[in-house]
Amino acid sequence: MITVTDQPLDIAAHEAAVSDARAGAVVSFAGVVRDRDHGRSVELLEYEAHPSAESVLREVAAELLADPDVYAVAVSHRYGPLKIGDVALVAAVSTAHRAAAFTACARLVDEVKARIPVWKRQVFTDGTDEWVNCA
Repeated sequence: MITVTDQPLDIAAHEAAVSDARAGAVVSFAGVVRDRDHGRSVELLEYEAHPSAESVLREVAAELLADPDVYAVAVSHRYGPLKIGDVALVAAVSTAHRAAAFTACARLVDEVKARIPVWKRQVFTDGTDEWVNCA
């Protein structure tokens, strides 16, 4: 499961997608819209994704899967308007052991955030907004 979508993301579905009989560990991450950023109250976020965003996710996943310790990878990013508490990014990996799973999931999230062409518009409760090039 590797998607860029305007639909809500399902963490359990990502975890199920990386299920593997060899895996002793499944680690997942959910990036959730929070109500504050750098001391400012946030009302909502709006993500815009470049058409290449999904192919970038696939490249990152393929790089992780080149590691023989990683059995499966699932990752999705949402775009469009998101409210406080909505999930913007889900990543899940499976490996034989927990340490490798935590390391792989952290690497997956970091690589996605560094490389995916997604822009975030934060709308603050005071009516101001700002655009940020990050996932």
